Amino acid sequence: MKKFLKISILMVIIIACGLVYFNIQTGPYDESSNEKVLVNIPSGSSLNKISDILFEKKLIKNKLFFVSVAKINNMDKDIKAGIYNIPKSLSNKEILFLLNSGKVYKDIIKVTIPEGFEANQIADRLSTLGIVDREKFLELVNNPSIFKEKYPFLNSENIISLEGFLFPDTYFIDKNYSEKVIIDIMLKRFNEIYNAEYKKRQKELGLNLNEIITIASIIEREAKLDKERPLVSAVFYNRININMPLQSCATVQYVLGERKSVLSYDDIKIDSPYNTYKNNGLPPSPIASPGEKSIKAALYPEDVDYLYFVAKKDGSHSFSKTYNEHLKRKAENK
Repeated sequence: MKKFLKISILMVIIIACGLVYFNIQTGPYDESSNEKVLVNIPSGSSLNKISDILFEKKLIKNKLFFVSVAKINNMDKDIKAGIYNIPKSLSNKEILFLLNSGKVYKDIIKVTIPEGFEANQIADRLSTLGIVDREKFLELVNNPSIFKEKYPFLNSENIISLEGFLFPDTYFIDKNYSEKVIIDIMLKRFNEIYNAEYKKRQKELGLNLNEIITIASIIEREAKLDKERPLVSAVFYNRININMPLQSCATVQYVLGERKSVLSYDDIKIDSPYNTYKNNGLPPSPIASPGEKSIKAALYPEDVDYLYFVAKKDGSHSFSKTYNEHLKRKAENK
């Protein structure tokens, strides 16, 4: 009888502990937080996909338990697609009530920043949509010190502006957000993308963050095909290693403020530290916002001996090891 009683008590304790754990895991992600997170629930999303989204946004602690709460409470069949502004202080059940209600957040603008956009272009797009004051936005872009405490990566050597670090992506922006909050969102995304593996590889290459993102930005502007990005990267590294000018048209276009299809002789003679026809090595800073594929290419260049590339009519490139071979490829692609 005593043995049965002990077992019963033990079972009650185990069940009670399990319930406490379940309640903690399905409770608010941060009960004391006043932060709200914008979340896009795409049409046709499965419950598992929704749990992935909420977990990534740090609104739930446990994906499996969230799914369980939804099914136990019959709240898994009527979740409505849309953009929601969800407080971190909501429990799983409260989040499900919101998603079932369909009370989507209306003061949201969807903004896509393409890979290769310069800070000026980002400012233009956001300004055109009525989200930012262009001059205020660019003033903040040119003052990275404002964001250094929150984003220590900006303390890396030679970072003179946020050019290159405003990560290109699709954002859902509250039209009431300030210019500073919008920049913060973009820097946060960069910080998420530039992960521990990339940081480790950067150290192996012996380069600082500014140099890696500068290389990546040039790759972004020069290469249209993903498969060619590591090859373009290799050309630039090979040139740097033999103290040969990069001769990137993209860096001159950055100085000119326009994207000419063909540079003139006067263009490539322009006096600027960004003119990689006149100056050896890298320009002082990135020339655009590179996407992750270009960042990865800058970190992992292809192991080839190419020193030249020329654009073909279809947007791809021909790569060469010697100048004579390059001239031949250039003539073929006129």
